Amino acid sequence: MTRTVNGERILDDPAKEVLRKQLWQISDFCGVQILTYAILSNHFHVLVRVPQKQLPSDVELLRRYQTLYPRPTKYQCARLEVIQAQLATDGPEATEWRRRQAALMGDVSQFMKLLKQRFSVWFNRNHQRYGTLWSERFKSVLVEPQGRALETMATYIDLNCVRAGLATDPKDYRFCGYAEAVAGNTAAQAGLLSIPGGTWTEAQATYRQWLFGTADEARESGAPIDAALLEKVIDEGGRLPRSTVLRCRIRYFTDGAVLGSKAFVESHLLAYRIMTGRRERTAVRPIPPVAEWGSPLATLRSLRKHAFG
Repeated sequence: MTRTVNGERILDDPAKEVLRKQLWQISDFCGVQILTYAILSNHFHVLVRVPQKQLPSDVELLRRYQTLYPRPTKYQCARLEVIQAQLATDGPEATEWRRRQAALMGDVSQFMKLLKQRFSVWFNRNHQRYGTLWSERFKSVLVEPQGRALETMATYIDLNCVRAGLATDPKDYRFCGYAEAVAGNTAAQAGLLSIPGGTWTEAQATYRQWLFGTADEARESGAPIDAALLEKVIDEGGRLPRSTVLRCRIRYFTDGAVLGSKAFVESHLLAYRIMTGRRERTAVRPIPPVAEWGSPLATLRSLRKHAFG
């Protein structure tokens, strides 16, 4: 997740449309899979699956390079011819070019950096402004790649428009992954399909149940939950349906660092300690069972103040 400078609501619909297109374009270049996303007026979320780093073939590298420049200038066309000639000779220039391109791929940091830089250039040029557009690098949460954590994070992101009062159903909000999938975007469908599996018809039915709950618990109005009500439930040790709680802002999903089962979070905490040689005081933090998560969820950071709101 990343936010505009000072949280200013400067992303209108045309800007969101450009960012949406660049999101898909740069994910293709970097080789990361977008599972879902949500773009709002002052921030955006994106859930991605990052593959293991490997060097693509020269043909694939050139295809991805051309993805970044779908309408190249004369200079860029000439440069592409030079690159192709260098690759044909397989000399030191070709090796260096492959290295530079590979360094931008299979890395969430490079993906976000390239996306934010490209969009900033477009936005500043078209709005007669200069300087930084984003308030920070970006916030990231490592999510367990299967099970309740992944499906909960995906639905939380798609419900951003509902929490913001922009729509009562994510399918009606153009700038989110679920709406694109419903509209027929094959890449968006593939991203969501990778979570529940099955055919698109089956996956869509399952995903809508995650978004709205079962018939007994559904909040078909799609209205954001009252934060005071949620706070009361927490204080009294009660529980609400997951689909209800996800209509509230939950900082565990943006500031928790790692999200998943207790075993998953513990394994990454141990790996961090081994890598850095540091003995951290922190421990695995279970997310309060205010919702019927399906299975216990944990994070790496304790968020005692305003974790829900």
